[in-house]
Amino acid sequence: MPYLNVVKYIQNKKIKTHNLYALKLTAAGLSSHQPLVSAEHNHLHFPCCLHNLSCINALYFHTVNAEDGQHHDHPDRCDGIEFDAIVPDENGVTYFFKDNHLWRGFTGSAHFFNHTFKELDDHHIGHIDAAFRMHNPDSEDHDHIYFFLDDKVFSYYNHTLEEGYPKEINKVFKEIPSHLDAAVECPKGECVTDSVLFFKGHVVYTYDISTKVVKEKTWDHLPVCTSAYRWLEHHYCFHGNSFTRFNPVTGVVEGTYPKDARNYFMMCPGFGHGGNYQPPKCSDVKLDAITTDDEGKPYAFIGSNYMHLNPKGPHRHPFPIIRKWKEVTEGVDAVFSYTDKLYMIKGEQVYIYKSGAGYTLIEGYPKTLKEELGIDGPITASFVCPSEHTVHIIQGSKMMDVDLTATPRAVTSEVPLSISDIDAVLCDADGVKVYKGSQYYEYASPMVLAVSRIAPVPQNVPREILGCQD
Repeated sequence: MPYLNVVKYIQNKKIKTHNLYALKLTAAGLSSHQPLVSAEHNHLHFPCCLHNLSCINALYFHTVNAEDGQHHDHPDRCDGIEFDAIVPDENGVTYFFKDNHLWRGFTGSAHFFNHTFKELDDHHIGHIDAAFRMHNPDSEDHDHIYFFLDDKVFSYYNHTLEEGYPKEINKVFKEIPSHLDAAVECPKGECVTDSVLFFKGHVVYTYDISTKVVKEKTWDHLPVCTSAYRWLEHHYCFHGNSFTRFNPVTGVVEGTYPKDARNYFMMCPGFGHGGNYQPPKCSDVKLDAITTDDEGKPYAFIGSNYMHLNPKGPHRHPFPIIRKWKEVTEGVDAVFSYTDKLYMIKGEQVYIYKSGAGYTLIEGYPKTLKEELGIDGPITASFVCPSEHTVHIIQGSKMMDVDLTATPRAVTSEVPLSISDIDAVLCDADGVKVYKGSQYYEYASPMVLAVSRIAPVPQNVPREILGCQD
């Protein structure tokens, strides 16, 4: 019996009996002879089901309550699921939705979504159309989750429905249609401005969060997305049990797609794209470079790969450098960020990328280190501290300073360092971190690094950054 028919049956019949053996529902693959609830433990009473979705869920999905625990016949995403929505919460935990179920994270089994988002029960919601997490650091709505169903939108924070919701979609997001297929956030730097992408068929509505201007596009080349998901600065359209990665500004699909989601976004027996890969030992791995761009996004570079050190959640995943910076084909020696530009250095070459909706190589680059910074390469590491205009260049066991506001640029000072074999350096509000192999050293400032003759006590680089195991 279909789920909605069960709901109607219970509500229309107005069942009043206390004998729960009287009702035996047969669902696909389920026995009609097992009682939904034992007579001794009458936890469900049919009149309560008239307006209680959890009760109806329990009936339909053949829930058995007893003294020794509970048993639920829930869907298994490893069977191949077309998700209704995929969205992370304010803590970076990703939720996958299908009908009235959700999965928490990339592993684990399903449970009813009203166990996590309780107020959805009060509005008789049996599924959702779309969902996204708001990215708007200047607004109190930042990190709120928005759920969409038909012509209504629900706003949640800390898994609690915000006062005044649900509301009509067009009263919160003007010009956005009802009955959406999918939605996903797109922060500034990945889109031109902080935006939300709404999907309905092949039409995509790009909603500028600040100006509330909507731009409508048709992406016929992209499959119809039943859900959309942003993960580690990449955007994915989910359709069937597959996904396709796309550029959120142009809709362009690069690479071989679609791919089976079970190989990438969940742990399933017989699936996976890593084969028998084993992470290297941490003692065998070193950083080539590490930096934070002007949007506050931290990146680590190792070999031909980079990682976005996602501050929301534990996720770390290497991607090819050429996926984001196409011209840098052989890894990097050093990287630093200044104003709205990212400087990537390899050998004698300097590549300068302007940030925006992605990274764009500035015309005329690469140039030589001598042309750009007034020094001969190669170099070991480079870093710029927040709100400063000096790049500190490490070359072997010496540190050189270059004034980035000067024309032409040239070395203004040079000092020997007591620490050698440096791999990478990062300067942030907490000071300077000098990375050497699988360890790092903390200094209060570049000046302290320059004058120090005794190295601080080393600390282990978090293995999540190195992508290694002990």
